[in-house]
Amino acid sequence: MREDRTRLSENLQKVQQKNPESIRRPYIGRTAGGDEIDIILLARGIEIDGDPAVLGTVLDVGKSEEEYWELRRQRDRLDEFTSIVSHDLRGPLNVAKGHLELLASDSELESAEIETLEKATDAIDRAEELLEDVLTLAQQGKVVEETEMVGLREVAESTWEYVETESAELDVSVSGTIRADPSRLRGLFENLYRNAIKHGGPAVRVRVGELDTGFYVSDTGPGIPEAKRKEIFDTGYSTSEAGTGFGLQIVKQVAEAHGWDINVTEGVDGGARFEFTGTDSTS
Repeated sequence: MREDRTRLSENLQKVQQKNPESIRRPYIGRTAGGDEIDIILLARGIEIDGDPAVLGTVLDVGKSEEEYWELRRQRDRLDEFTSIVSHDLRGPLNVAKGHLELLASDSELESAEIETLEKATDAIDRAEELLEDVLTLAQQGKVVEETEMVGLREVAESTWEYVETESAELDVSVSGTIRADPSRLRGLFENLYRNAIKHGGPAVRVRVGELDTGFYVSDTGPGIPEAKRKEIFDTGYSTSEAGTGFGLQIVKQVAEAHGWDINVTEGVDGGARFEFTGTDSTS
């Protein structure tokens, strides 16, 4: 059944008024170039700060609707896989770490033996770090389905408290709100902070500021050469031996999952500046 714009608007109003009612209807849409395409609207009623609202997704089903549902099934399998990996790998790693700590408590160990145990412990710590980043990467790439208006200053400052910042400084000059998944937004800030400290040193200064249609995060570190600014988002790319190479890809995944554009340039202090635009924000 095809419905015109008026009936589409009426259906959305019904969904908004009858939360948690949901709809799944076919329509004919138009591209920016004026071409007609088959679409499906998925929408359901939600509440934002106590007020009724609608959360909707428009699907281009020009090829087949079955492709969409296959992607959903793949995502569900990915969720199951990451859960299994997380559980089955954490256990053995924790057991190995516990045995190493027990051996290290032996006061009769020679210095060479202690050094060997320390290297083994460092290797396990590295494996745990990689596991965390891989699992985060798998989750952050999913399309954001539920969002809320979040205070940028609050998220930027609270996330800083959970990062080992040493003597680094944070300057936050934003005061507006942004529509986002709070957890994923914290992950974006956390990885940018860690990246700045890893490459800029313990005394780096990080700044979070406003843009006309978004925000930016910059630092006073060495910056990123223009030729490398696209490369840095590749899986496993890192210029630091201590890095896993996943941090900035997680940042990109979070931005893309929200539908934001990300641009890397040089900051006013000569360091790296990550700009996020196309956001739904208020000043």
